[in-house]
Amino acid sequence: MESFGPDILKLVQIIWINIILSGDNAVVIAMACRGLPQNKQRAGMVLGAFVAVALRIVFTVLVATLLSTPFLKILGGCLLLWIAVKLVLGEDDHGGEVKETDRLWHAVRTVAIADAVMSLDNVLAIAAVAKDSTPLLILGLGISIPLIIAGAALIMALLARFPILVWAGAALLGWVAGEMLISDPWLVQTLGDAFVHQVEMPVAAVCAAFVVGLGFVLSRRSSAEERAYEQA
Repeated sequence: MESFGPDILKLVQIIWINIILSGDNAVVIAMACRGLPQNKQRAGMVLGAFVAVALRIVFTVLVATLLSTPFLKILGGCLLLWIAVKLVLGEDDHGGEVKETDRLWHAVRTVAIADAVMSLDNVLAIAAVAKDSTPLLILGLGISIPLIIAGAALIMALLARFPILVWAGAALLGWVAGEMLISDPWLVQTLGDAFVHQVEMPVAAVCAAFVVGLGFVLSRRSSAEERAYEQA
């Protein structure tokens, strides 16, 4: 019972991160299935989503297992920091190259492949939050992915209307990246478990602030460059 509260918090984090990072996955599903006959479109979307969920769970479990290898958490944490900054700048991957098809299983295969290619950021972030709790990982994915598919339009509208939600998601990713970095087995062995535990929250807070600060600076610079280009 003592771990119930932290587990609920981790579950909420997994769902939130997956929603924030998966805004384009529903678009991929729609694009891949739009060429199907109307009576097969729903089946294509459901089957494609099911296969994508299954593959993502397998990939995330594998990544979570590999994160016990020294230095991989450091590398993963650095990659998560960059993913968080890209999220703020709006540089997510898009499904522009996803081809529609009029054959059901081709559409399902297209959805599964595209989702697998596009989901490295999701897999890495969720594995970092879940840590060694595979049931929590599967539950978080199982809840969040249907939400994304069913409410993609609403979610994207909310993120567009309230940009602060994107910044909050990026800050959460920065926090998770900091926790991942400092908990690398090599650092734990070098610095000592007690010291790592003591500095875990400060490091996570610094990484969250770093993401927000760098994202703010880069977004301001990008806006200035766009204005200069328009005036030229």
